[in-house]
Amino acid sequence: MPTKIIEPAEGAYPYPLLIKSLLLSGRRYAPQREIVHGSSRYNYQELNARICRLAHVLRAAGINEGDTVAVMDWDSHRYLEAYFAVPMIGAVLHHVNVRLSPDQVGYTMAHAQDSLVLVHDDFLPLIEALAPQLPSVHGYIQLSDAPVPGSTRLSPLGEYEALLAGADSTYDFPDFDENSVATTFYTTGTTGNPKGVYFSHRQLVLHTLSMTTTLAAYEGFALLRSEDVYMPMTPMFHVHAWGVPYAATMLGVKQVYPGRYDPDRLVRLFREEGVTFSHGVPTVLQMLLNCEEAAKTDLTGWKLLTGGAAPTESLVRQMAARGIEFFTGYGLSESCPLLSASFLEPGQHELPLEQQLEARMAAGIPVQLVDLHLIDAAGQRVPEDGASLGEIVVRAPWLTQGYYRDAQTGAQLWQGGWMHTGDVASITPGGMIQIRDRIKDVIKTGGEWVCSLRIENLISLHAAVAEVAVVGVPDARWGERPLALVVLAAGAELEPGALQQHLMQFVSQGQISKWAVPDDIRIVEAIPKTSVGKLDKKQIREQVRDA
Repeated sequence: MPTKIIEPAEGAYPYPLLIKSLLLSGRRYAPQREIVHGSSRYNYQELNARICRLAHVLRAAGINEGDTVAVMDWDSHRYLEAYFAVPMIGAVLHHVNVRLSPDQVGYTMAHAQDSLVLVHDDFLPLIEALAPQLPSVHGYIQLSDAPVPGSTRLSPLGEYEALLAGADSTYDFPDFDENSVATTFYTTGTTGNPKGVYFSHRQLVLHTLSMTTTLAAYEGFALLRSEDVYMPMTPMFHVHAWGVPYAATMLGVKQVYPGRYDPDRLVRLFREEGVTFSHGVPTVLQMLLNCEEAAKTDLTGWKLLTGGAAPTESLVRQMAARGIEFFTGYGLSESCPLLSASFLEPGQHELPLEQQLEARMAAGIPVQLVDLHLIDAAGQRVPEDGASLGEIVVRAPWLTQGYYRDAQTGAQLWQGGWMHTGDVASITPGGMIQIRDRIKDVIKTGGEWVCSLRIENLISLHAAVAEVAVVGVPDARWGERPLALVVLAAGAELEPGALQQHLMQFVSQGQISKWAVPDDIRIVEAIPKTSVGKLDKKQIREQVRDA
């Protein structure tokens, strides 16, 4: 029997889910709250006016519906304005990952067919070198934090602030199909060129609503509410800064944008601007704890959400010792990104840290509207018993529907009608996800699986360890064996054999098997990181292979 569809009344408005609707509430609830970046400080009324001005500037630069506008900037008020103005005129915002290699940056901009580039002074040398490779780009707008913009050979259309000053502060943003592409950015994999993901207005609005509910509604996870002060520690080019700028703007909270990340500056802004909520990958949070400003600042009450990589138990304990409320989220570039978040039961805050660790470190519970389960290599569902391992596959309203101009790889991503994450996990009967490893990072030794994240976590518990990465390396007898790279804490001295002895206690306790203890542990000065601060295990394996 067919479903019933009732024709709407004549004149009824079919409200499309467009990014412009996220701007309606902030200026109503908190018109005087501020957006802060460097010396720039203005309220939500002015934010809306500046978004309108930017829309006029983009139109005057020849940007039409469907054109792609690239942004190359640090975390700033300008970037926040572009989050809205570019898609609200029907164009596509390309978040350029400025930390990729120059060749990769050039590839992503050419592949996205960018028409206009908003470029910060710091990236002028890069874009000048790439300009001959970007035939689709017909203009540049210069972004500057200095009183006098940097010199360039690009002949820009003008400097951002000067152009905005001459534009109208009102704009009648049009309605259009909510499935229109709003944003795109590129994610790097283990092989080949970066892959372009893309998200529609509808997807971003639904993700924002779910993000806001997740961060605000639960007493055990109250990270971003109306009186909070938000400062990202995730680049705004990286998965929409996890989507939080959209949620913060809809709520109308005070927002502080730090520019280029420097741990000491981040702590000063926390102290001086009254920041209460931030998010970042574990390596950035570790640098934050170790910086000079942190040593002389009371960090009590700072709510931090981590993601992008599993936090170590050592990091969680350090955070707790400094009075930081620490939680974990899970997602990926292809998922916009939020899929799940850690969750404390009522009253669990009052329990000793030992009884909170698992809940705070786990990838948590799937958030609203997310359908998620595990499958084995044959595609069959894996029991949710807390022990059985499988790949996470997922459906949600905000997942990229493929890779831009790469139908074959997109079909692999969506094999069987579920998005394949590439993450190996277990799920408890209560629904808590525990990420065990990336499929490509699981170490297969002698027919057994060793999860690199588990070994990293146990090594990190040694007081002399500041950072650790574990990878599998080829072995003629066992197929693969784990190898560990370790950065020591400042002033610490340690022989690799001492770390093997450290791990043997966990073998005795039955937490790991003897064959999971690395034969090769190397003390190094630094561990390679990706463009967004994660451990770069691909590069580590390549370096070990070349050596």
